[in-house]
This record gives sequence, C-alpha cells and structure tokens, in this order.
Amino acid sequence: MAKNDPVTIKKYANRRLYNTGTSTYVTLEDLASMVKAGEDFLVYDAKSGDDITRSVLTQIIFEQENKDGQNLLPVSFLRQLIRFYGDSMQLLVPRYLELSIDTLSKEQDRLRQQLSSAIGVNPLVAPFEQHIRRNMDLFEKAFTMFTPFARRDDEAGGETKPAAEAAPAPAAAAAPAAGELDELKNQLSAMQKKIESLSRK
Repeated sequence: MAKNDPVTIKKYANRRLYNTGTSTYVTLEDLASMVKAGEDFLVYDAKSGDDITRSVLTQIIFEQENKDGQNLLPVSFLRQLIRFYGDSMQLLVPRYLELSIDTLSKEQDRLRQQLSSAIGVNPLVAPFEQHIRRNMDLFEKAFTMFTPFARRDDEAGGETKPAAEAAPAPAAAAAPAAGELDELKNQLSAMQKKIESLSRK
C-alpha cells in the first residue's frame, strides 16, 4: 500500500473495528484521532465488503456531539439540513457544504490568531462572546441563504427577495470599531460571494 493510500478499516458483526494497517482493533475515538491527524481511511463491512465509511464518520460526529462542550452543529442548522432530505435541491447541498467548510478550513489559522488576539486584548470575555454569537448567526444564515432558491422563485415570477436583500449585510452585524471582528465579517461576506459565484456556474 502506498504511503498516501487510505487505510482500510474493517467492521465486523460484533461492531468491532479492525485497522488493517496496524493489525489492531480500534475504537471510534481512535478513528476520530486519525481524522484530526489528517490520516485518511475507508471503512468496509467485513462480511459484505460494502463501503460504510459515511455511516461510520456520522457515528463519530454523533459521539463527538454528545461530549460536553464540544457541540459544533447548531439545532437550527440540523433542522434545516433534515428539511433538505428528499428535496429537489438535495443534490446541491453537499457541494454547498463542502465549499463552506473548505473555505472555513483554509481560513482557520487566521481566525484562530484573531480570536486569540481579541481575547488577549480584552480580559472581559463576555462582550466578545456576544460578537462571536452574532458572527455565528451570520454563518448559520449563510447556510440558509442558498441563492438558487431565490433565483428560481424570481424566474417563476415569485416575490422572493434576492439573498442580498433577504438578510442584513454582514458588515452591519458588529460595531465597526472592532477591527478583528470586522475582519471576521469580511471573511464571512467573502465566503457568501464565493458560494453565489459557484451557484451561477
């Protein structure tokens, strides 16, 4: 097996997971650590040979979400995501989510520095947390402002407003004096523009 090839994980009927690369049994927590370390793997049902990687990764997310203080998925986002199942737009949602999380991943180092700097300058964390919540609300709205919906309604003669009018501009979410927070808002705005650009292709 080449160095960059995904590791094969086999799942047996007793739910035990076997890492063929290390010849050891592993847990979902071990697989979570592999993901965080950037190690790629594929999970196969040991009996049928079916690729069950998606379901195992979903189980890992479920386990992580059940840990105190590690919730990443807002309830409003989960509800909206569930509504897309079986919808005519379902095929577009994965690409939209991939683009959003890819943009966030590319900017994560800069975001960490800005967050650390802001917390370091202001020892009173509570006001800063309010700004963070505002920006997270904007990020959640970015997921719901899926521009093709607005365009389709416009083409059909509906009264749905364009995404730019349907929600307040990110620049108005926080006080303009907070330089670091303005940068966060600008990045969220840039992310939305990239998504709109992709939807036009």
